[in-house]
This record gives sequence, structure tokens and C-alpha cells, in this order.
Amino acid sequence: MKTLKKITGFSILIATVLFSQNIFSQTSKTIIEQDEKIEKLLQEKRKNNSGITINDKYKIQIFFGNIEESKKTLLAFKKEFSQTDGTIVYSNPSYKVWVGSFKSKIEAEKALISIKKKYLSAVIIEPNKK
Repeated sequence: MKTLKKITGFSILIATVLFSQNIFSQTSKTIIEQDEKIEKLLQEKRKNNSGITINDKYKIQIFFGNIEESKKTLLAFKKEFSQTDGTIVYSNPSYKVWVGSFKSKIEAEKALISIKKKYLSAVIIEPNKK
């Protein structure tokens, strides 16, 4: 009788362990609900980023220094020259403010004339020149 109780108890324990594996298993179904506005926002961001390039042939560098001064300089530039795009580029150990996207040096020189009135240290650069 004692042996039968032990075998029955042991059998119940083994059955419980074997069947509990199915109870605690997880399914791999994942449903992601995303608002349509997020996708529209991403498309708009991609479109805006495609316009900001540093791969054009010529740019004008109007400032180099620390990040705070670079941000102030870029904001001031965008207020005065709203039609010309600009960006801040990090080049160890300083930040540089580059403006414009010019295909030819003549275009860059024309823009430099008006920019130099406000930013005396402005120079024409070729970002990809090695």
C-alpha cells in the first residue's frame, strides 16, 4: 500500500512536470499597432534630410569653435540669410558651421561676397577634397 502511494504520488509529480511545459510556453505572435501619422512624419523627415548634404562640391565655412557658439552662429545666420541652408559639422577638436550648397566655385564666390559683410572669417571650402 505504501509502495502504491509512492508510485501514484511520483506519477502525479512526473505528469505535472511534463504537462506544465505546455502551460508556461509563450507564443511568438507580436502585433505592432502604429499610428499612420508616424509613417508620414518619417517620410517628411527623410525628405528634409535629403536636402541637407555635405557632399556638394563647395560650401562656405563661417565659424569654427565650440558647440554653443556654433549653434548661436547658425541661428543668427539663418535669420539673416533665410534662403541659404546651413549645418554644424564636428571635426575634432572643434565644430564648424558650413552654409550653402554650391556646384561651382563661381556660385560660392558670389555668395561669399554678401556673407563676408557679416562674417569676416568666412571662407570657401571643398568638404570632399582629400
